[in-house]
Amino acid sequence: MSAKPQVAPVSEPFVGDVLKVIGLMSGTSMDGIDAAYLETDGADYVRAGKSVSVPFSDSFRKRLIEFVARVPERDAPEADAIEQEMTDLHATAVTQLAAETCTPLRELDLVGFHGQTVWHRPERRDTWQMGDGARLAKTLGVPVVFDFRSDDVRAGGQGAPLLPVYHAALAGDLPTAVLNIGGVANVTWIDRKTDALVGFDTGPGNGLIDDWVKARLNLLMDRDGAVAARGHVDETILAQLMTHPYFSAPAPKSLDRFAFSTATLSHLSTEDGAATLAAFTAESVARGLRLCGVARHLLVTGGGRRNPIIMRELRRRTGIDVAPVESVGWHGDVLEAEGFAYMAVRSLKKLPISFPGTTGVARPLTGGRIAQP
Repeated sequence: MSAKPQVAPVSEPFVGDVLKVIGLMSGTSMDGIDAAYLETDGADYVRAGKSVSVPFSDSFRKRLIEFVARVPERDAPEADAIEQEMTDLHATAVTQLAAETCTPLRELDLVGFHGQTVWHRPERRDTWQMGDGARLAKTLGVPVVFDFRSDDVRAGGQGAPLLPVYHAALAGDLPTAVLNIGGVANVTWIDRKTDALVGFDTGPGNGLIDDWVKARLNLLMDRDGAVAARGHVDETILAQLMTHPYFSAPAPKSLDRFAFSTATLSHLSTEDGAATLAAFTAESVARGLRLCGVARHLLVTGGGRRNPIIMRELRRRTGIDVAPVESVGWHGDVLEAEGFAYMAVRSLKKLPISFPGTTGVARPLTGGRIAQP
């Protein structure tokens, strides 16, 4: 077994004013934008408010997926147009949420803008989250924090996952592991007895399943695990998938959305393939949890928590209590957006957002750039 990753303390000193922030997230599933309102001091005080999810149009989503799948260069001819449209859609999401919370834009202190990941290559010290922070700040008239991952990657870190520091703020004294299942799955392990915070990508999340049902059935996702529910796990293929060198690499570690392929499943039925991929997500989580130590509870956020086949496989393969984050009162649909609102405040206050135990960076590091309106 690989050595356990380093841990880092997560307790924070008092850091002052509470700010009104909207956080934005467009995940690797590339289906739309989540926007969440948060009041926080960037440390122990977190008050979550309303949120909205704004889906991409079918035409824009198709263009975006094709653009990302081609792994373009930064100066690709269509990059500027897609980035501008992407940024303007985020501005629409902020405006819509501000209206729903009856918060005039001028009363917002900050916007946390993750952008859309085009590629993530920490081994090359390169990561690209598409989004024009300056354009968004000018459009909204609000300071915008963006480009959260680059500083960590340039410093030799993985640049991901970044959500552990927010998970720790929410968890308080609750000793638990938090699993986020988006296109890629990542885990946060919190142990208050040792004041430890560990985080890393465990393996594929929903991304491979989305690709599989898109290719076979022209569906955007396996909604409610309906396709996988009609299939059977091919344990032989699953064992082959688990031989990928990523799983034997030490943590912290992170993945690109397209690090894995469905090629080895090509001879399976559509249903058996979906079932095997759901098990692949769960088995890679189980393998990852063994790096952390003893976890008795696993709280699940992200779209994958809505797939009952993934949840069933998680319970079976981890052997621990598995529940959606709503069971402890968190907002699973927008937890990442809330997290980037929280990290925007930490960035503004020069507090760290990545740690040796979460990204492998040598020392706790802040991140993000601030664009003024």
